[in-house]
Order: sequence, then C-alpha cells, then structure tokens
Amino acid sequence: MEPEMTELWKGYAAGRDPAIRERLIVEYSHLIKYVAGRLNIYFASTVEFDDLVGYGVFGLIDAIEKYDLAKGVKFETYASLRIRGAIIDNVRNLDWVPRSLRQKGKDLEKAYSELEAELGRAATEEEACERLGVTKEHLGKLVGEVSFASMVSLEEYLEQHFEIEPMTGQVDRDSDPELSAEAEETKAILADAVDRLPDKEKTVVSLYYYDEMTLKEISKVMGVSESRVSQLHTKAIVRIRETLQEADVH
Repeated sequence: MEPEMTELWKGYAAGRDPAIRERLIVEYSHLIKYVAGRLNIYFASTVEFDDLVGYGVFGLIDAIEKYDLAKGVKFETYASLRIRGAIIDNVRNLDWVPRSLRQKGKDLEKAYSELEAELGRAATEEEACERLGVTKEHLGKLVGEVSFASMVSLEEYLEQHFEIEPMTGQVDRDSDPELSAEAEETKAILADAVDRLPDKEKTVVSLYYYDEMTLKEISKVMGVSESRVSQLHTKAIVRIRETLQEADVH
C-alpha cells in the first residue's frame, strides 16, 4: 500500500471522519465494477448490471468500516470478498427467484448426466433439447434461470464438504491433514471435470476463473454475446457440479 493511502487509513481509523470515508469510497470504487462485472456472468439474463453495482456499494462501505490496517491484509482482497458477498446476498433476496429454481437445475443436471453416461462424451445442445423435450430457445431460457442457483449450490456443496473456494481449490492450511487431503482430491476432480468440458465451455471457464476476466471481456475475446457466454458458463457449472456429486468424495 502506498504511503499516502496508509496515512489515509490511519486517519480514518483514528477519528472515523466521514470526509475521509468518502475519499476511500471514491479511491476503491473501481473494485465494485470489477466484482460486479465478474458476477454478471451469473445474472446477465435476470439482473441489471447497474443493480449489481448498487448492491456492491454496500459491500465496499462495509469493508471500509471493518478493515483493520494492523492485520496486514490487502484491502483490495478483503473488500472484493465483502462486495461479492453483498451482491450475492441482495440477489438472493430478490422476488424474481422462483421456488422451483433448484428443481429446474436438478432436472438440467440429470438430463446432461444421463446423456453423457449413454454417449460417453459431452452432450450437445440439440441432444439436451431432445432429452428434455424443449426447443433450443427454451433451453437457453432454462439455462439462464438456473444460472444463479447453480453457482450457489456449487459453492455450498464445496463449502459443506471441503471448506474450499469453488474452482480455485483454496483450503485453510491450518486445518487437519484429512481435510487438506480431501481438498487436494477435490482439486484433482475439478481439474478433470474442466478438462472434459466441451471446448467453448472450457474456454469460458479458463477465461473466467484462471484469467479472471469479466463477462464483457470474455464476450469480446470469444466474439459472442454476453448472454451466450453466460449460458456456456452455466452449462459448465452444471456439468462440474454433477461430476463432483458423482465422485462423492467425503
């Protein structure tokens, strides 16, 4: 952290001056758009980007209020987690989320899982449509609807069973050896699941999780619409989550 920012943080910690807080909000406001831009891959068809940014503001303010310079944690990292949490919490509370969302996600997972077990390869959109008895347009709409549910369920699954972050496989190294071993095994399963994805889905996963691009950036790189990127991402997550459950690593 630059000396000027360090002094600014020390000044805020000493007196909680509202004027300093405003300066900090302005200084770190770019984090909100970055985090919202990455999370937008889940919400492209259901929530406006500007709304995600609005939710993220609350997370940034919360991070500024709770940040402790003495702990030596980089503020950008801490704030990004707070912003992400605020956005997800607010989206969870929106009325548009239907109660049947998780069931739709399960139906989609089941269709892909059965097809791929029968075919011995990744199922195409056409094959999924035939199995589900829907049009390609309806499948796209269905994928958009279950996008957020798939993200939440994948994160919850990993947190409950392995206490690691999705995709990255990060684990608390202070935990016991058994937990660490489970995490390493899960990382291997995740890597294998990603490797087996269809090329376009694999590209989206790579650009999003490893190159840390936003939805807009991925759209430009791949030359397809943002909604198409979002659909490809959701399908990838559905396949990955199904692979984890089939592996049943505990």
